[in-house]
Amino acid sequence: MKTRSLAITAVLLALGYVLHAVMPPLFLGMRPDMMLTMLFLTIIMFPAVSNVIVAALATGAITAITTTFPGGQIANLVDKPISALVFLALFLMISRIKLNALTAAILTLVGTIVSGTIFLGTALFVAGLPGTFSALFLTVVLPTAAINCVVMFVIYPVANSVRKRTAPQNNKGIAAQNTARKA
Repeated sequence: MKTRSLAITAVLLALGYVLHAVMPPLFLGMRPDMMLTMLFLTIIMFPAVSNVIVAALATGAITAITTTFPGGQIANLVDKPISALVFLALFLMISRIKLNALTAAILTLVGTIVSGTIFLGTALFVAGLPGTFSALFLTVVLPTAAINCVVMFVIYPVANSVRKRTAPQNNKGIAAQNTARKA
């Protein structure tokens, strides 16, 4: 994992934490997991397995520490790495075709539904749920998936533009720029 990708990953996860912390609960104390959007954006920007694992473990730890859901600590630690690897697999399949804001948003929608399902299933097994699985799925997971989808649709073009402008250039690119500036 390169220093640049590690630094950008840390910034994105910190932003995700802030978004996660300010979101109000939707139903029975469950808040939308906005860190997922930033985790998925990190995966899109740096799809190396090592980066995905580090980002997923960090996201799982942060959300486990900040959760208010009964059994949410273990559920977050289980959910994030699995969801990240599923998202990575989907991303690698889709990116061969074409990746744009819409496909990134749809991937985020699917990734959030996968994450929510794993989270609720793990929490049900570990500590039980404060409501029924279907009620929590319909009132928390699906709205969270919709919110994350819209956020990704808005933020992906910005992040992609920044990534393209700040991408490290090789020596030929730098030399060519210096020559162009002198002329």
